[in-house]
Amino acid sequence: MIRALNAKFLISAPNISLAPPVSGSEVAFLGRSNVGKSSLINALVNHKNLAKSSSTPGKTQLINFFEVGYEYDEQRINLVFVDLPGFGYAKVAKSMHNEWKKNLDEYLKQRSNIKLFVHLIDSRHFDLEIDKNVNDYLQSFLRADQRILNILTKADKLNQSEKSAALKAYPNAHFVSVLKKIGIDKANELIVKNALGV
Repeated sequence: MIRALNAKFLISAPNISLAPPVSGSEVAFLGRSNVGKSSLINALVNHKNLAKSSSTPGKTQLINFFEVGYEYDEQRINLVFVDLPGFGYAKVAKSMHNEWKKNLDEYLKQRSNIKLFVHLIDSRHFDLEIDKNVNDYLQSFLRADQRILNILTKADKLNQSEKSAALKAYPNAHFVSVLKKIGIDKANELIVKNALGV
């Protein structure tokens, strides 16, 4: 049985040089703006307002770090969840956009203790070029001790044939719905096991 015991906000950092000291395995959450990253993080740790979601897409410009304590096989383990700025955001100046991209790129490629990339994809729009590009991008520098977990959000909006189509595009993906509390326990299990390399 895997369950989240507690969670706390650590720090927001604009780039890797201001990130907290390396401690334990990090789980990096990526996804387009409005895909439901903050809502999923809150649902995983059973905490309403831990990760703040913004009504304006692209508003989260910082890399946000949270420490999460889990019970796993009667042991207590700590992971660090990292909520990254959404990509594909509108309404930001090009210079600002390039700065974020550079900071994110450095963090994702150089942070030694990222063990798992959780790529969130809106299950209603699973065939977008931007999501395919993110998958290819992660694969291009994935280390042997790292994994990618694709999570298809807003699954309560799909019927069975739409789910099948989404799984064709992302065969090992996991469906969740924060609204209907679907797939959250399983997502926790997948995240913990993948982050620990089990």
